[in-house]
Amino acid sequence: MLKNILGRIFAAWMLLLFAGTMLIVFIPIWIISFWPDPTKSKGFLAIGRVWMIVYMPLIGCPVRRKGTGYFAPGQTYVVVCNHNSLIDVPVTTAKIPGANKTLAKASLGKIPLFGVLYKIGGIMVDRSSEASRKQSVTDMKEALKQGLHILLYPEGTRNRTEEPLKAFYDGAFALAIDTQLPLIPSLLFHTKKILPVGRKFFAWPHHIDYHFLPPVPTAGLSREDIPALKEKVFNQMWTYYLAHNTKN
Repeated sequence: MLKNILGRIFAAWMLLLFAGTMLIVFIPIWIISFWPDPTKSKGFLAIGRVWMIVYMPLIGCPVRRKGTGYFAPGQTYVVVCNHNSLIDVPVTTAKIPGANKTLAKASLGKIPLFGVLYKIGGIMVDRSSEASRKQSVTDMKEALKQGLHILLYPEGTRNRTEEPLKAFYDGAFALAIDTQLPLIPSLLFHTKKILPVGRKFFAWPHHIDYHFLPPVPTAGLSREDIPALKEKVFNQMWTYYLAHNTKN
Protein backbone atom coordinates (compact mmCIF):
# COMPACT_ATOMS: atom_id res chain seq x y z
CA MET A 1 0.00 0.00 0.00
CA LEU A 2 2.82 2.39 0.87
CA LYS A 3 4.56 1.74 -2.47
CA ASN A 4 1.29 2.35 -4.33
CA ILE A 5 0.90 5.72 -2.61
CA LEU A 6 4.53 6.72 -3.17
CA GLY A 7 4.35 5.57 -6.78
CA ARG A 8 1.41 7.85 -7.46
CA ILE A 9 3.11 10.77 -5.76
CA PHE A 10 6.20 10.14 -7.86
CA ALA A 11 4.10 9.94 -11.04
CA ALA A 12 2.61 13.33 -10.20
CA TRP A 13 6.12 14.72 -9.59
CA MET A 14 7.33 13.39 -12.96
CA LEU A 15 4.35 14.92 -14.77
CA LEU A 16 4.50 18.30 -13.05
CA LEU A 17 8.25 18.60 -13.50
CA PHE A 18 7.98 17.65 -17.17
CA ALA A 19 5.29 20.28 -17.75
CA GLY A 20 7.22 22.92 -15.82
CA THR A 21 10.52 22.34 -17.58
CA MET A 22 8.76 22.12 -20.96
CA LEU A 23 7.38 25.62 -20.46
CA ILE A 24 10.94 26.86 -19.90
CA VAL A 25 12.28 25.39 -23.15
CA PHE A 26 9.14 25.92 -25.22
CA ILE A 27 9.81 29.48 -26.42
CA PRO A 28 13.32 28.85 -27.81
CA ILE A 29 12.11 25.60 -29.39
CA TRP A 30 9.11 27.39 -30.92
CA ILE A 31 11.46 29.98 -32.45
CA ILE A 32 13.64 27.19 -33.83
CA SER A 33 10.57 25.58 -35.42
CA PHE A 34 10.62 28.28 -38.13
CA TRP A 35 14.14 27.35 -39.24
CA PRO A 36 14.74 24.96 -42.16
CA ASP A 37 16.02 21.44 -41.66
CA PRO A 38 18.56 20.13 -40.79
CA THR A 39 19.34 23.31 -38.77
CA LYS A 40 15.94 23.10 -37.08
CA SER A 41 16.42 19.53 -35.90
CA LYS A 42 19.97 20.18 -34.71
CA GLY A 43 18.85 23.22 -32.72
CA PHE A 44 15.93 21.33 -31.23
CA LEU A 45 18.20 18.45 -30.19
CA ALA A 46 20.72 20.81 -28.61
CA ILE A 47 18.02 22.25 -26.36
CA GLY A 48 16.39 18.87 -25.82
CA ARG A 49 19.62 17.29 -24.64
CA VAL A 50 20.16 19.99 -22.02
CA TRP A 51 16.52 19.58 -20.98
CA MET A 52 16.87 15.82 -20.48
CA ILE A 53 20.28 16.17 -18.76
CA VAL A 54 18.47 18.24 -16.13
CA TYR A 55 15.11 16.48 -16.09
CA MET A 56 16.08 12.79 -15.93
CA PRO A 57 18.28 13.01 -12.78
CA LEU A 58 15.67 15.24 -11.11
CA ILE A 59 13.10 12.45 -11.42
CA GLY A 60 15.60 9.85 -10.20
CA CYS A 61 16.12 8.28 -13.64
CA PRO A 62 19.64 9.11 -14.83
CA VAL A 63 20.61 7.64 -18.20
CA ARG A 64 23.82 5.67 -18.76
CA ARG A 65 25.00 5.00 -22.34
CA LYS A 66 27.23 2.33 -23.80
CA GLY A 67 28.44 1.84 -27.37
CA THR A 68 28.31 5.42 -28.64
CA GLY A 69 31.67 4.78 -30.32
CA TYR A 70 29.88 2.71 -32.96
CA PHE A 71 28.65 5.96 -34.53
CA ALA A 72 31.29 6.86 -37.11
CA PRO A 73 31.79 10.61 -37.72
CA GLY A 74 29.95 11.76 -40.83
CA GLN A 75 27.98 8.51 -41.20
CA THR A 76 24.17 8.51 -41.10
CA TYR A 77 22.30 5.54 -39.60
CA VAL A 78 18.88 4.01 -39.25
CA VAL A 79 18.68 3.34 -35.51
CA VAL A 80 16.28 0.69 -34.22
CA CYS A 81 15.34 0.35 -30.56
CA ASN A 82 13.08 -1.73 -28.35
CA HIS A 83 10.00 0.03 -26.99
CA ASN A 84 8.70 -0.59 -23.46
CA SER A 85 7.48 2.73 -22.09
CA LEU A 86 6.29 6.26 -22.82
CA ILE A 87 9.58 7.53 -21.43
CA ASP A 88 11.52 5.79 -24.22
CA VAL A 89 11.03 8.57 -26.78
CA PRO A 90 12.62 11.50 -24.88
CA VAL A 91 15.44 9.25 -23.67
CA THR A 92 16.38 7.87 -27.08
CA THR A 93 15.96 11.13 -28.98
CA ALA A 94 18.22 12.99 -26.56
CA LYS A 95 20.82 10.25 -26.17
CA ILE A 96 21.47 9.16 -29.75
CA PRO A 97 24.78 10.73 -30.84
CA GLY A 98 24.05 13.31 -33.50
CA ALA A 99 20.86 14.94 -34.74
CA ASN A 100 17.98 12.56 -35.39
CA LYS A 101 14.28 12.29 -36.12
CA THR A 102 11.76 9.63 -35.24
CA LEU A 103 8.38 8.57 -36.60
CA ALA A 104 5.48 9.95 -34.54
CA LYS A 105 1.70 9.56 -34.57
CA ALA A 106 -0.03 12.48 -36.28
CA SER A 107 -2.49 12.67 -33.38
CA LEU A 108 0.34 13.64 -31.01
CA GLY A 109 1.01 16.73 -33.09
CA LYS A 110 -2.44 18.06 -32.19
CA ILE A 111 -1.71 18.26 -28.44
CA PRO A 112 -1.33 21.93 -27.38
CA LEU A 113 2.31 22.97 -26.80
CA PHE A 114 3.53 19.37 -26.61
CA GLY A 115 2.54 18.83 -30.24
CA VAL A 116 4.97 21.53 -31.38
CA LEU A 117 7.86 19.49 -29.96
CA TYR A 118 6.70 16.35 -31.71
CA LYS A 119 6.37 18.12 -35.05
CA ILE A 120 9.97 19.36 -34.84
CA GLY A 121 11.57 16.20 -33.46
CA GLY A 122 9.43 13.77 -35.40
CA ILE A 123 8.09 12.87 -38.81
CA MET A 124 4.34 12.75 -38.42
CA VAL A 125 2.32 9.84 -39.81
CA ASP A 126 -1.34 8.86 -39.78
CA ARG A 127 -1.10 5.08 -39.90
CA SER A 128 -4.71 4.79 -41.06
CA SER A 129 -3.88 6.73 -44.24
CA GLU A 130 -1.92 5.04 -47.01
CA ALA A 131 -0.97 8.43 -48.46
CA SER A 132 0.37 9.56 -45.08
CA ARG A 133 2.40 6.37 -44.67
CA LYS A 134 3.95 6.81 -48.12
CA GLN A 135 4.73 10.47 -47.41
CA SER A 136 6.40 9.56 -44.10
CA VAL A 137 8.77 7.21 -45.94
CA THR A 138 9.64 10.00 -48.37
CA ASP A 139 10.21 12.38 -45.46
CA MET A 140 12.45 9.91 -43.66
CA LYS A 141 14.58 9.38 -46.76
CA GLU A 142 14.91 13.15 -47.14
CA ALA A 143 15.97 13.50 -43.50
CA LEU A 144 18.63 10.81 -44.01
CA LYS A 145 19.94 12.69 -47.05
CA GLN A 146 20.27 15.77 -44.81
CA GLY A 147 22.49 13.81 -42.43
CA LEU A 148 19.89 13.14 -39.74
CA HIS A 149 19.70 9.69 -38.18
CA ILE A 150 16.25 8.09 -38.23
CA LEU A 151 15.14 6.36 -35.02
CA LEU A 152 12.47 3.69 -35.37
CA TYR A 153 10.84 1.23 -32.99
CA PRO A 154 10.45 -1.92 -35.14
CA GLU A 155 8.04 -3.52 -32.64
CA GLY A 156 5.53 -0.88 -33.71
CA THR A 157 3.95 -0.35 -30.30
CA ARG A 158 5.09 -0.68 -26.71
CA ASN A 159 6.01 -4.19 -25.61
CA ARG A 160 3.50 -5.08 -22.89
CA THR A 161 4.58 -8.73 -22.74
CA GLU A 162 7.11 -10.43 -20.48
CA GLU A 163 9.33 -11.24 -23.47
CA PRO A 164 12.43 -9.12 -24.26
CA LEU A 165 11.05 -8.14 -27.69
CA LYS A 166 7.91 -8.32 -29.82
CA ALA A 167 8.01 -9.37 -33.48
CA PHE A 168 9.47 -6.70 -35.76
CA TYR A 169 7.74 -4.97 -38.66
CA ASP A 170 9.52 -4.50 -41.99
CA GLY A 171 9.58 -0.69 -42.17
CA ALA A 172 12.93 0.12 -40.56
CA PHE A 173 14.71 -2.59 -42.53
CA ALA A 174 13.13 -1.57 -45.83
CA LEU A 175 14.22 2.02 -45.17
CA ALA A 176 17.82 0.98 -44.45
CA ILE A 177 17.97 -1.20 -47.56
CA ASP A 178 16.35 1.40 -49.82
CA THR A 179 18.88 4.01 -48.71
CA GLN A 180 21.76 1.51 -48.45
CA LEU A 181 22.59 2.89 -45.00
CA PRO A 182 23.78 0.82 -42.04
CA LEU A 183 21.49 -0.07 -39.17
CA ILE A 184 22.46 0.43 -35.54
CA PRO A 185 20.48 -1.79 -33.15
CA SER A 186 20.01 -0.33 -29.68
CA LEU A 187 18.41 -1.44 -26.43
CA LEU A 188 16.84 0.36 -23.50
CA PHE A 189 16.92 -1.31 -20.11
CA HIS A 190 14.69 -0.67 -17.06
CA THR A 191 12.18 1.78 -18.56
CA LYS A 192 9.41 -0.74 -17.91
CA LYS A 193 10.35 -0.61 -14.23
CA ILE A 194 9.79 3.14 -14.20
CA LEU A 195 6.35 2.92 -15.83
CA PRO A 196 5.15 -0.66 -15.17
CA VAL A 197 2.73 -2.24 -17.62
CA GLY A 198 -0.87 -2.30 -16.44
CA ARG A 199 -0.50 0.23 -13.63
CA LYS A 200 -2.28 3.53 -14.18
CA PHE A 201 -0.74 6.74 -12.89
CA PHE A 202 2.11 4.95 -11.17
CA ALA A 203 5.86 5.45 -11.61
CA TRP A 204 9.00 4.45 -9.77
CA PRO A 205 12.52 5.96 -10.00
CA HIS A 206 15.22 3.80 -11.57
CA HIS A 207 18.31 4.44 -13.65
CA ILE A 208 18.13 3.72 -17.39
CA ASP A 209 20.77 1.99 -19.48
CA TYR A 210 20.86 2.69 -23.22
CA HIS A 211 23.20 0.43 -25.21
CA PHE A 212 24.14 0.70 -28.87
CA LEU A 213 25.21 -2.43 -30.73
CA PRO A 214 27.63 -2.75 -33.68
CA PRO A 215 26.32 -1.44 -37.02
CA VAL A 216 24.74 -3.85 -39.45
CA PRO A 217 25.60 -3.00 -43.10
CA THR A 218 22.95 -3.05 -45.82
CA ALA A 219 25.12 -2.19 -48.84
CA GLY A 220 24.28 -4.53 -51.69
CA LEU A 221 21.06 -5.82 -50.12
CA SER A 222 17.68 -5.67 -51.86
CA ARG A 223 14.11 -5.82 -50.64
CA GLU A 224 14.23 -9.59 -50.96
CA ASP A 225 16.72 -9.56 -48.08
CA ILE A 226 14.36 -7.82 -45.63
CA PRO A 227 13.25 -11.04 -43.82
CA ALA A 228 16.85 -12.19 -43.31
CA LEU A 229 18.02 -8.75 -42.17
CA LYS A 230 15.09 -8.40 -39.80
CA GLU A 231 15.75 -11.85 -38.31
CA LYS A 232 19.46 -11.10 -37.92
CA VAL A 233 18.88 -7.84 -36.05
CA PHE A 234 16.08 -9.35 -33.94
CA ASN A 235 18.30 -12.25 -32.84
CA GLN A 236 21.21 -9.90 -32.15
CA MET A 237 19.06 -7.66 -29.94
CA TRP A 238 17.33 -10.60 -28.19
CA THR A 239 20.64 -12.29 -27.35
CA TYR A 240 22.21 -9.04 -26.13
CA TYR A 241 19.18 -8.22 -23.99
CA LEU A 242 19.22 -11.59 -22.25
CA ALA A 243 22.98 -11.29 -21.61
CA HIS A 244 22.86 -7.75 -20.20
CA ASN A 245 19.46 -7.31 -18.57
CA THR A 246 19.78 -7.45 -14.79
CA LYS A 247 17.48 -6.81 -11.86
CA ASN A 248 19.51 -3.72 -11.04
